[in-house]
Amino acid sequence: MTIAPLRVALFPDAYHEIDGVACTSRHFEAFARQHCLPFLVVHAGPENQNSTDGSVTRVQLRRGWSQFPLDRSHSFDPALVARYRKIASLVDEFKPDVIHITGPSDIGILGALIARRLRVPLAASWQTNLHEYAGRRAVAATSFLPKRWIAEIGKSAERWSFSAMARFYKIPRLLFAPNPELMGQVERATGKPCFLMSHSVDTAAFDPAFRDRGAGPFQIGYVGRLTAEKNVRFLAQFEQDLINRGENDFRIVIVGDGAERRWLQKNMRHADFTGALTGRDLSRAFANMDALVFPSETETFGLVVLEALASGVPAIVGARGGPKFSLQHGRTGFVCEETHDFAGYAAVLMNRPDLLAAMRVATREYALSTSWEKIFEGMYEAYGRCLHAANTVSRGVLDIATT
Repeated sequence: MTIAPLRVALFPDAYHEIDGVACTSRHFEAFARQHCLPFLVVHAGPENQNSTDGSVTRVQLRRGWSQFPLDRSHSFDPALVARYRKIASLVDEFKPDVIHITGPSDIGILGALIARRLRVPLAASWQTNLHEYAGRRAVAATSFLPKRWIAEIGKSAERWSFSAMARFYKIPRLLFAPNPELMGQVERATGKPCFLMSHSVDTAAFDPAFRDRGAGPFQIGYVGRLTAEKNVRFLAQFEQDLINRGENDFRIVIVGDGAERRWLQKNMRHADFTGALTGRDLSRAFANMDALVFPSETETFGLVVLEALASGVPAIVGARGGPKFSLQHGRTGFVCEETHDFAGYAAVLMNRPDLLAAMRVATREYALSTSWEKIFEGMYEAYGRCLHAANTVSRGVLDIATT
């Protein structure tokens, strides 16, 4: 495919962090560099820094004293907008055809303001269901109240947050979402066209070859932040469901950190906690699993699931959210309609070594079939279609004005 050499300025919510947005942003940058496409990326980091590598220019902004934590690895600095003029000057010098933001973060708001000032078409990704995060955190924060109040507070927080997000996402000219279900929801909420921006995985970094564990208990893994919106307290119920089924020869390896870790440690008997892992340690942790359980209902995609599949590990996920779109039920994992299904499917894998072996092969094959290359080619095609449509409208208005 011939890629139009559009000049893209990316303002990602995360870059150095360990999450799907950061991973996708780094792969997007690598794609542009590989294809010699002019690319500017502006993100937050530990120091103020500008650098150029091939066709890619990277501007890193250090957050200041006014920043506050959103969780243990993400922050928001309302004062970042004070650098508006300086960054706008750098962006103007770059002359982008499109500015792309990944959400209503401090960096995303900065990118949106600059796009408006420079009159550059704005694209945005709906990468995170922040409204669902808000609902679950509201429930966790008000757990001391009567149950009927808690439920209503959670619903209200989710409704208000979704309404606020929909208003924000009406600003961009075109939108991207990581699964078909969310694409439809975003289009209905904003009235704007939404294109698919799926995910791939680094199959060299996540590979069954990293497995170095011998015989032992069946190892079930969870990878992700240990926070309320990830539904991690479910892991304690999952453990108990397995025990109730008569299963005891298993360990649940929990990779990640967060506010819920202490509660899980107090309420689980078969769990091992590794903390957050990166690099080769994370690759080994995935490859040494026999299955991944991922109970989060707020994911728009769930890159962790793809990383497990690439490692030859079948995944068990819920029917809500994006992870189910990465699975072929019964072939590369299982999609659970009910909460008790998680333990049921895990027990199947524990007692069917033939099925587990077949799934390990199928998961790797599926991961190898995904491609960052195709994903980013599709994004450039969407940019081009948007710009062509805008130019057509502009010419039509000009023709009317001159007749």
